[in-house]
Amino acid sequence: MPERTEVGKRLRLERLKRFLTQEDVAKAIGTSKMAICSYEIGDRTPRDEIKVKLAQFYETTVESLFFT
Repeated sequence: MPERTEVGKRLRLERLKRFLTQEDVAKAIGTSKMAICSYEIGDRTPRDEIKVKLAQFYETTVESLFFT
């Protein structure tokens, strides 16, 4: 698994490509803005259920967001 900071960069890029705020993503997947921020800066790794929700929201796979 890549470092958390690399995963965070991918998550941020996916969000910015869609012109979304952290709050937009948080509301869409049912978590907090602070959680999204923590994932994007690499402080925390999302639980598996959140990984799935993020991948579905961004219309990609868990593997491409978190493991490649």
